[in-house]
Amino acid sequence: MHRLRLSYRWERQTSTPAHPAALGNPMMDVLQAVQDFGSISGAARGMGQSYRHLWGQLKRWEAELERPLVVWEKGQAATLTAFASKLLWAERLAQARFGPQIESLQSELHRCFSVAFDDSITHLALCASHDEGLSTLRQYTADHHGLHLDIAFQGSVDAAKALSMGQVGLAGLHLLLTPSPQAIHASTQIPAAQRPRLNQGIFAPLLNEKSHQLIGFATRQQGLLVAKGNPHGIHNLDDALLTHLRFAPRAVGTGTHLLLQELLEDLGCPEPIHWQSRPPETSHGAVAQAIASGVADVGLGIESAARAKGLDFVPLVQEHYFLVADQKALASAAMQTFLQVLRSPACQELINALPGYQTYHCGQLLPLHATLGWPASGLKNP
Repeated sequence: MHRLRLSYRWERQTSTPAHPAALGNPMMDVLQAVQDFGSISGAARGMGQSYRHLWGQLKRWEAELERPLVVWEKGQAATLTAFASKLLWAERLAQARFGPQIESLQSELHRCFSVAFDDSITHLALCASHDEGLSTLRQYTADHHGLHLDIAFQGSVDAAKALSMGQVGLAGLHLLLTPSPQAIHASTQIPAAQRPRLNQGIFAPLLNEKSHQLIGFATRQQGLLVAKGNPHGIHNLDDALLTHLRFAPRAVGTGTHLLLQELLEDLGCPEPIHWQSRPPETSHGAVAQAIASGVADVGLGIESAARAKGLDFVPLVQEHYFLVADQKALASAAMQTFLQVLRSPACQELINALPGYQTYHCGQLLPLHATLGWPASGLKNP
Protein backbone atom coordinates (compact mmCIF):
# COMPACT_ATOMS: atom_id res chain seq x y z
CA MET A 1 0.00 0.00 0.00
CA HIS A 2 1.42 3.37 -0.99
CA ARG A 3 1.47 6.18 1.56
CA LEU A 4 -1.15 8.89 1.16
CA ARG A 5 -0.19 12.49 1.95
CA LEU A 6 -2.53 15.47 1.87
CA SER A 7 -1.54 18.87 0.47
CA TYR A 8 -3.15 22.12 -0.65
CA ARG A 9 -2.47 24.87 -3.15
CA TRP A 10 -3.54 28.45 -3.78
CA GLU A 11 -5.67 29.43 -6.77
CA ARG A 12 -6.98 32.76 -7.96
CA GLN A 13 -10.66 33.21 -7.16
CA THR A 14 -11.42 33.78 -10.85
CA SER A 15 -9.82 30.48 -11.91
CA THR A 16 -11.80 27.30 -12.45
CA PRO A 17 -10.09 24.32 -10.80
CA ALA A 18 -9.80 21.12 -12.84
CA HIS A 19 -11.18 19.20 -9.88
CA PRO A 20 -14.49 20.51 -8.50
CA ALA A 21 -13.88 19.12 -5.02
CA ALA A 22 -12.12 21.00 -2.23
CA LEU A 23 -9.47 18.27 -2.05
CA GLY A 24 -8.09 17.35 -5.46
CA ASN A 25 -5.48 15.03 -6.92
CA PRO A 26 -3.86 15.67 -10.34
CA MET A 27 -3.70 11.99 -11.25
CA MET A 28 -7.40 11.49 -10.58
CA ASP A 29 -8.19 14.54 -12.70
CA VAL A 30 -6.22 13.07 -15.61
CA LEU A 31 -7.83 9.64 -15.25
CA GLN A 32 -11.28 11.23 -15.21
CA ALA A 33 -10.41 13.26 -18.33
CA VAL A 34 -9.17 10.16 -20.19
CA GLN A 35 -12.37 8.36 -19.25
CA ASP A 36 -14.52 11.31 -20.37
CA PHE A 37 -12.73 12.07 -23.67
CA GLY A 38 -11.68 8.54 -24.63
CA SER A 39 -8.20 9.59 -25.73
CA ILE A 40 -4.98 11.06 -24.39
CA SER A 41 -5.07 13.93 -26.89
CA GLY A 42 -8.69 14.73 -26.05
CA ALA A 43 -7.93 14.69 -22.33
CA ALA A 44 -4.95 17.01 -22.91
CA ARG A 45 -7.07 19.50 -24.86
CA GLY A 46 -9.83 19.37 -22.26
CA MET A 47 -7.38 20.10 -19.45
CA GLY A 48 -5.47 22.76 -21.38
CA GLN A 49 -2.23 20.75 -21.43
CA SER A 50 0.02 19.41 -24.15
CA TYR A 51 -0.17 15.79 -25.21
CA ARG A 52 3.53 15.34 -24.38
CA HIS A 53 3.09 16.69 -20.84
CA LEU A 54 0.02 14.58 -20.07
CA TRP A 55 1.59 11.44 -21.52
CA GLY A 56 4.70 12.05 -19.40
CA GLN A 57 2.57 12.43 -16.27
CA LEU A 58 0.79 9.15 -16.90
CA LYS A 59 4.07 7.27 -17.47
CA ARG A 60 5.53 8.75 -14.26
CA TRP A 61 2.50 7.73 -12.20
CA GLU A 62 2.56 4.24 -13.69
CA ALA A 63 6.21 3.92 -12.65
CA GLU A 64 5.46 5.15 -9.12
CA LEU A 65 2.47 2.84 -8.66
CA GLU A 66 4.14 -0.02 -10.53
CA ARG A 67 0.91 -0.70 -12.40
CA PRO A 68 -0.47 0.37 -15.79
CA LEU A 69 -3.19 3.03 -15.76
CA VAL A 70 -4.22 3.39 -19.40
CA VAL A 71 -4.63 0.90 -22.23
CA TRP A 72 -3.63 2.56 -25.49
CA GLU A 73 -3.35 0.93 -28.88
CA LYS A 74 -2.79 2.67 -32.18
CA GLY A 75 -6.10 3.47 -33.84
CA GLN A 76 -8.06 2.58 -30.69
CA ALA A 77 -9.65 4.82 -28.07
CA ALA A 78 -7.68 5.04 -24.82
CA THR A 79 -9.33 3.24 -21.91
CA LEU A 80 -8.53 2.99 -18.21
CA THR A 81 -7.15 -0.27 -16.89
CA ALA A 82 -9.21 -2.15 -14.31
CA PHE A 83 -6.81 -0.90 -11.64
CA ALA A 84 -7.19 2.75 -12.73
CA SER A 85 -10.98 2.41 -12.80
CA LYS A 86 -10.94 1.08 -9.24
CA LEU A 87 -8.67 3.94 -8.17
CA LEU A 88 -10.99 6.51 -9.69
CA TRP A 89 -14.07 4.84 -8.15
CA ALA A 90 -12.47 4.73 -4.68
CA GLU A 91 -11.37 8.36 -4.85
CA ARG A 92 -14.77 9.63 -5.95
CA LEU A 93 -16.46 7.60 -3.20
CA ALA A 94 -14.06 9.01 -0.61
CA GLN A 95 -14.66 12.55 -1.90
CA ALA A 96 -18.40 12.06 -1.53
CA ARG A 97 -18.25 10.43 1.89
CA PHE A 98 -15.86 12.96 3.39
CA GLY A 99 -17.10 15.99 1.46
CA PRO A 100 -18.57 17.79 4.52
CA GLN A 101 -15.39 17.25 6.55
CA ILE A 102 -13.22 18.38 3.64
CA GLU A 103 -15.31 21.53 3.23
CA SER A 104 -15.07 22.25 6.97
CA LEU A 105 -11.30 21.79 6.87
CA GLN A 106 -11.03 24.07 3.85
CA SER A 107 -13.12 26.67 5.67
CA GLU A 108 -10.81 26.53 8.69
CA LEU A 109 -7.72 26.93 6.51
CA HIS A 110 -9.30 29.91 4.77
CA ARG A 111 -10.00 31.49 8.15
CA CYS A 112 -6.44 30.95 9.36
CA PHE A 113 -4.81 32.39 6.24
CA SER A 114 -7.29 35.18 5.48
CA VAL A 115 -5.60 37.52 7.96
CA ALA A 116 -2.35 37.21 6.00
CA PHE A 117 -4.07 38.07 2.74
CA ASP A 118 -6.64 40.63 3.86
CA ASP A 119 -7.21 41.66 7.47
CA SER A 120 -10.44 43.44 6.44
CA ILE A 121 -12.25 40.12 5.87
CA THR A 122 -14.88 39.39 8.50
CA HIS A 123 -15.84 35.94 9.73
CA LEU A 124 -19.13 34.36 10.70
CA ALA A 125 -19.10 30.92 12.33
CA LEU A 126 -21.98 28.51 12.03
CA CYS A 127 -22.77 24.83 12.56
CA ALA A 128 -25.06 23.43 9.93
CA SER A 129 -26.44 20.32 8.33
CA HIS A 130 -24.61 19.85 5.04
CA ASP A 131 -26.32 21.80 2.29
CA GLU A 132 -25.33 22.66 -1.27
CA GLY A 133 -26.96 26.07 -0.94
CA LEU A 134 -24.71 27.01 1.97
CA SER A 135 -21.62 25.71 0.17
CA THR A 136 -22.50 27.86 -2.83
CA LEU A 137 -23.24 30.82 -0.58
CA ARG A 138 -19.88 30.57 1.19
CA GLN A 139 -17.93 31.08 -2.02
CA TYR A 140 -20.22 33.94 -3.06
CA THR A 141 -19.92 35.88 0.21
CA ALA A 142 -16.13 35.52 0.24
CA ASP A 143 -15.75 36.65 -3.38
CA HIS A 144 -18.18 39.58 -3.36
CA HIS A 145 -18.74 40.76 0.20
CA GLY A 146 -15.53 40.15 2.14
CA LEU A 147 -17.38 37.80 4.49
CA HIS A 148 -16.01 34.35 5.19
CA LEU A 149 -18.47 31.75 6.47
CA ASP A 150 -16.72 29.35 8.86
CA ILE A 151 -19.09 26.42 8.39
CA ALA A 152 -18.75 23.30 10.50
CA PHE A 153 -20.94 20.75 8.73
CA GLN A 154 -22.64 18.28 11.06
CA GLY A 155 -26.07 16.77 11.58
CA SER A 156 -29.08 19.02 12.21
CA VAL A 157 -29.44 17.78 15.79
CA ASP A 158 -25.78 18.47 16.61
CA ALA A 159 -26.02 21.91 15.00
CA ALA A 160 -29.07 22.77 17.11
CA LYS A 161 -27.32 21.47 20.24
CA ALA A 162 -24.26 23.63 19.53
CA LEU A 163 -26.50 26.69 19.23
CA SER A 164 -28.42 25.79 22.38
CA MET A 165 -25.19 25.41 24.38
CA GLY A 166 -23.84 28.75 23.17
CA GLN A 167 -20.98 27.17 21.22
CA VAL A 168 -21.98 28.96 18.02
CA GLY A 169 -24.11 31.97 17.13
CA LEU A 170 -25.75 30.55 14.01
CA ALA A 171 -27.02 27.09 13.06
CA GLY A 172 -28.53 25.59 9.92
CA LEU A 173 -31.09 22.80 10.00
CA HIS A 174 -33.74 21.35 7.72
CA LEU A 175 -37.26 20.39 8.71
CA LEU A 176 -40.40 18.96 7.19
CA LEU A 177 -43.22 21.38 7.94
CA THR A 178 -46.79 20.22 8.48
CA PRO A 179 -49.07 21.74 7.34
CA SER A 180 -47.79 23.87 4.46
CA PRO A 181 -46.05 27.17 5.30
CA GLN A 182 -48.93 29.02 3.64
CA ALA A 183 -51.35 27.54 6.18
CA ILE A 184 -48.96 28.24 9.02
CA HIS A 185 -48.64 31.92 8.20
CA ALA A 186 -52.36 32.24 7.56
CA SER A 187 -53.12 31.17 11.13
CA THR A 188 -51.15 30.15 14.19
CA GLN A 189 -54.04 28.00 15.40
CA ILE A 190 -52.86 24.71 13.96
CA PRO A 191 -54.74 21.53 14.86
CA ALA A 192 -52.65 19.26 17.08
CA ALA A 193 -53.02 16.34 14.67
CA GLN A 194 -51.32 18.39 11.95
CA ARG A 195 -48.28 19.44 13.97
CA PRO A 196 -44.87 17.89 13.31
CA ARG A 197 -44.04 14.91 15.52
CA LEU A 198 -40.38 13.93 15.57
CA ASN A 199 -39.10 17.37 14.58
CA GLN A 200 -40.93 19.08 17.40
CA GLY A 201 -39.98 16.50 20.01
CA ILE A 202 -36.27 16.71 19.14
CA PHE A 203 -35.71 20.36 18.23
CA ALA A 204 -38.21 22.21 20.41
CA PRO A 205 -36.29 21.57 23.67
CA LEU A 206 -33.14 22.98 22.03
CA LEU A 207 -34.65 26.20 20.67
CA ASN A 208 -35.55 29.05 23.00
CA GLU A 209 -38.01 31.46 21.42
CA LYS A 210 -36.74 34.39 23.50
CA SER A 211 -33.08 33.66 22.81
CA HIS A 212 -33.12 32.39 19.23
CA GLN A 213 -34.24 33.96 15.98
CA LEU A 214 -35.43 31.98 12.96
CA ILE A 215 -34.14 33.14 9.56
CA GLY A 216 -35.63 32.03 6.25
CA PHE A 217 -33.36 30.48 3.65
CA ALA A 218 -34.72 27.97 1.13
CA THR A 219 -36.83 24.96 0.36
CA ARG A 220 -35.32 21.91 -1.30
CA GLN A 221 -36.66 18.70 -2.79
CA GLN A 222 -35.95 15.49 -0.90
CA GLY A 223 -36.66 12.19 -2.55
CA LEU A 224 -35.27 8.84 -3.61
CA LEU A 225 -32.02 8.71 -5.54
CA VAL A 226 -31.90 5.80 -7.99
CA ALA A 227 -29.66 4.72 -10.85
CA LYS A 228 -30.13 6.25 -14.30
CA GLY A 229 -33.20 4.75 -15.94
CA ASN A 230 -34.57 3.59 -12.57
CA PRO A 231 -33.79 -0.08 -13.31
CA HIS A 232 -35.58 -1.34 -10.19
CA GLY A 233 -38.80 0.56 -10.90
CA ILE A 234 -38.77 2.53 -7.63
CA HIS A 235 -41.55 5.11 -7.56
CA ASN A 236 -42.25 5.64 -3.86
CA LEU A 237 -40.97 4.81 -0.39
CA ASP A 238 -43.00 1.58 -0.36
CA ASP A 239 -40.98 0.33 -3.33
CA ALA A 240 -37.70 1.18 -1.54
CA LEU A 241 -38.67 -1.07 1.39
CA LEU A 242 -38.27 -4.24 -0.66
CA THR A 243 -35.71 -6.47 1.01
CA HIS A 244 -33.67 -7.19 -2.11
CA LEU A 245 -32.85 -3.48 -2.58
CA ARG A 246 -29.68 -2.09 -1.03
CA PHE A 247 -30.53 1.16 0.77
CA ALA A 248 -27.87 3.81 1.45
CA PRO A 249 -28.72 5.11 4.96
CA ARG A 250 -27.74 8.33 6.71
CA ALA A 251 -26.43 8.51 10.27
CA VAL A 252 -28.74 8.87 13.26
CA GLY A 253 -28.98 12.55 14.21
CA THR A 254 -28.85 13.88 10.69
CA GLY A 255 -31.86 15.79 9.42
CA THR A 256 -32.32 13.37 6.54
CA HIS A 257 -32.47 10.40 8.91
CA LEU A 258 -35.12 12.24 10.94
CA LEU A 259 -37.04 12.92 7.74
CA LEU A 260 -36.91 9.23 6.89
CA GLN A 261 -38.32 8.38 10.31
CA GLU A 262 -41.16 10.87 9.70
CA LEU A 263 -41.97 9.32 6.33
CA LEU A 264 -41.85 5.78 7.71
CA GLU A 265 -44.09 6.84 10.57
CA ASP A 266 -46.60 8.14 8.02
CA LEU A 267 -46.51 4.69 6.39
CA GLY A 268 -46.97 3.05 9.79
CA CYS A 269 -43.85 0.92 9.58
CA PRO A 270 -40.47 0.85 11.39
CA GLU A 271 -37.11 1.20 9.71
CA PRO A 272 -36.26 -2.15 8.07
CA ILE A 273 -33.56 -4.19 9.80
CA HIS A 274 -31.63 -4.72 6.58
CA TRP A 275 -31.21 -0.94 6.21
CA GLN A 276 -29.54 -0.69 9.61
CA SER A 277 -26.87 -3.26 8.74
CA ARG A 278 -25.22 -0.97 6.20
CA PRO A 279 -22.67 1.70 7.25
CA PRO A 280 -24.23 5.19 7.09
CA GLU A 281 -23.23 7.67 4.39
CA THR A 282 -22.00 11.08 5.55
CA SER A 283 -23.77 13.34 3.07
CA HIS A 284 -26.24 13.57 0.18
CA GLY A 285 -23.29 13.45 -2.19
CA ALA A 286 -22.05 10.24 -0.58
CA VAL A 287 -25.48 8.63 -1.03
CA ALA A 288 -25.46 9.67 -4.70
CA GLN A 289 -21.94 8.33 -5.21
CA ALA A 290 -22.81 5.01 -3.58
CA ILE A 291 -25.68 4.56 -6.02
CA ALA A 292 -23.72 5.82 -9.03
CA SER A 293 -20.91 3.36 -8.27
CA GLY A 294 -23.29 0.42 -7.78
CA VAL A 295 -22.69 0.01 -4.04
CA ALA A 296 -26.36 0.79 -3.28
CA ASP A 297 -29.65 0.77 -5.22
CA VAL A 298 -31.58 3.58 -3.54
CA GLY A 299 -31.23 6.26 -0.89
CA LEU A 300 -32.95 9.36 0.46
CA GLY A 301 -31.41 12.69 -0.52
CA ILE A 302 -31.76 16.04 -2.23
CA GLU A 303 -32.39 16.47 -5.94
CA SER A 304 -29.21 18.45 -6.59
CA ALA A 305 -27.07 15.51 -5.40
CA ALA A 306 -28.86 13.18 -7.82
CA ARG A 307 -28.44 15.54 -10.78
CA ALA A 308 -24.74 16.04 -10.03
CA LYS A 309 -24.11 12.30 -10.44
CA GLY A 310 -26.43 11.75 -13.41
CA LEU A 311 -28.95 9.77 -11.35
CA ASP A 312 -32.73 9.66 -11.57
CA PHE A 313 -34.71 11.31 -8.80
CA VAL A 314 -38.10 10.36 -7.35
CA PRO A 315 -39.44 13.43 -5.48
CA LEU A 316 -41.15 12.75 -2.15
CA VAL A 317 -41.37 15.96 -0.12
CA GLN A 318 -40.38 19.58 -0.07
CA GLU A 319 -38.53 20.43 3.12
CA HIS A 320 -37.40 23.76 4.54
CA TYR A 321 -33.84 24.71 5.34
CA PHE A 322 -33.73 27.36 8.06
CA LEU A 323 -31.00 29.29 9.80
CA VAL A 324 -31.36 29.92 13.53
CA ALA A 325 -29.38 32.73 15.17
CA ASP A 326 -28.61 33.53 18.76
CA GLN A 327 -30.32 36.84 19.56
CA LYS A 328 -27.08 38.25 21.01
CA ALA A 329 -25.17 37.50 17.80
CA LEU A 330 -27.89 38.95 15.59
CA ALA A 331 -26.68 42.54 16.01
CA SER A 332 -23.06 41.83 15.03
CA ALA A 333 -21.68 43.47 11.90
CA ALA A 334 -20.90 40.08 10.34
CA MET A 335 -24.45 38.84 10.92
CA GLN A 336 -25.99 42.01 9.51
CA THR A 337 -23.81 41.73 6.40
CA PHE A 338 -24.87 38.12 6.04
CA LEU A 339 -28.56 39.01 6.26
CA GLN A 340 -28.11 41.70 3.62
CA VAL A 341 -26.43 39.17 1.33
CA LEU A 342 -29.28 36.69 1.81
CA ARG A 343 -31.83 39.36 0.89
CA SER A 344 -30.02 40.43 -2.28
CA PRO A 345 -31.44 39.42 -5.69
CA ALA A 346 -28.02 38.18 -6.83
CA CYS A 347 -27.74 35.75 -3.92
CA GLN A 348 -31.28 34.48 -4.33
CA GLU A 349 -30.77 33.95 -8.05
CA LEU A 350 -27.71 31.86 -7.21
CA ILE A 351 -29.67 29.64 -4.81
CA ASN A 352 -32.66 29.28 -7.14
CA ALA A 353 -30.35 28.01 -9.89
CA LEU A 354 -29.57 24.88 -7.84
CA PRO A 355 -31.69 21.83 -8.83
CA GLY A 356 -34.62 21.41 -6.48
CA TYR A 357 -33.98 24.64 -4.56
CA GLN A 358 -36.24 27.66 -4.10
CA THR A 359 -35.52 30.57 -1.78
CA TYR A 360 -38.01 30.89 1.06
CA HIS A 361 -38.23 34.27 2.87
CA CYS A 362 -34.46 34.35 2.32
CA GLY A 363 -32.78 36.51 4.96
CA GLN A 364 -36.08 37.46 6.60
CA LEU A 365 -36.60 37.17 10.36
CA LEU A 366 -39.49 34.79 11.06
CA PRO A 367 -41.46 33.97 14.21
CA LEU A 368 -40.11 30.70 15.54
CA HIS A 369 -43.11 28.80 16.86
CA ALA A 370 -45.62 30.14 14.31
CA THR A 371 -43.42 29.34 11.32
CA LEU A 372 -42.53 25.85 12.49
CA GLY A 373 -46.07 25.12 13.64
CA TRP A 374 -45.04 24.48 17.23
CA PRO A 375 -47.11 25.80 20.15
CA ALA A 376 -45.31 28.41 22.25
CA SER A 377 -45.73 26.19 25.31
CA GLY A 378 -43.72 23.48 23.58
CA LEU A 379 -40.60 25.62 23.44
CA LYS A 380 -38.10 25.79 26.26
CA ASN A 381 -38.39 28.89 28.42
CA PRO A 382 -35.30 30.79 29.52
